[in-house]
Amino acid sequence: MAAAGLIQIDLSPKRPVSKPEWLKARAPVGENYHNLKKLARDLNLHTVCESAHCPNIGECWNHHTATFMMLGNTCTRRCGFCAVPKGRPDAIDFDEPRRVAEAVAALGLKFAVITSVNRDDDIVGGARAFAMVIDEIRRQAPGCQVEVLIPDFQGNEDAIRIVVAAHPEILNHNTESVPRLYRAVRSGARYERTLRLLEFSKQLDSSVVTKSGVMVGLGEEMHELLDVYRDLANVGVDVLTIGQYLRPSRDHLPMARYYTPDEFAFMKHEALKMGFRHVESGPLVRSSYHAHEQADAAGGVRMLV
Repeated sequence: MAAAGLIQIDLSPKRPVSKPEWLKARAPVGENYHNLKKLARDLNLHTVCESAHCPNIGECWNHHTATFMMLGNTCTRRCGFCAVPKGRPDAIDFDEPRRVAEAVAALGLKFAVITSVNRDDDIVGGARAFAMVIDEIRRQAPGCQVEVLIPDFQGNEDAIRIVVAAHPEILNHNTESVPRLYRAVRSGARYERTLRLLEFSKQLDSSVVTKSGVMVGLGEEMHELLDVYRDLANVGVDVLTIGQYLRPSRDHLPMARYYTPDEFAFMKHEALKMGFRHVESGPLVRSSYHAHEQADAAGGVRMLV
């Protein structure tokens, strides 16, 4: 019998399994893809699409949608699933929000998704940068709606207040996995802290659309996933995204198995019964994939005047 508290992830080598047809994405090509890449380089910006090796980068960039990643390209945490570089980051660049907004305006975006690395070295500074980019986008790209995918700020309520007070249309914070696997999957995070952040954001502003995402395929059981969805529904989360974990490299956590399209359909069906306003569930779903469509489907994006 395993000792109490051990993380049940099997790290033993496994025979490679060929990727199912439903997980094969098109290679990134096209004029829009190359133009967006050049724009990001010219403005010294990072996108999570590149840093996290997202499989949808070709599709999204060719539709002029991208998720900009602020606060540098070095994360202060070492989550076992994530391809973003880890280490000691440089000081926060508070001109970055202006440049992100410039890119959003240049692309003519009507819906922008902004995320960041974890900056546990300057929690309130990181929150200020999120508030600044929301304000800058409103100034440089009037009418563009904003979704922010924020870190947990170590549960710092002042930091959460700063972001919510800037009135993003959607506030997203990913749950990622089930509580049993948190120590291996989300280094430095706490499941209860994630739930509290989402609940507290709603308490601060009931009009903000809250959103969270979960990965599958790391060794969790279906009943554990359904429990997580129920917990998120109970704290008022409006939008849920569910996608397949894909191992970025041999240095990251191994994948336990591929979920089938039927299993994703089952999870969507069960989650919708729990009260979510919208559920995006599929093998290639990522937190910001089809984000604008998710916002429209949720029916809760407010129009600011």
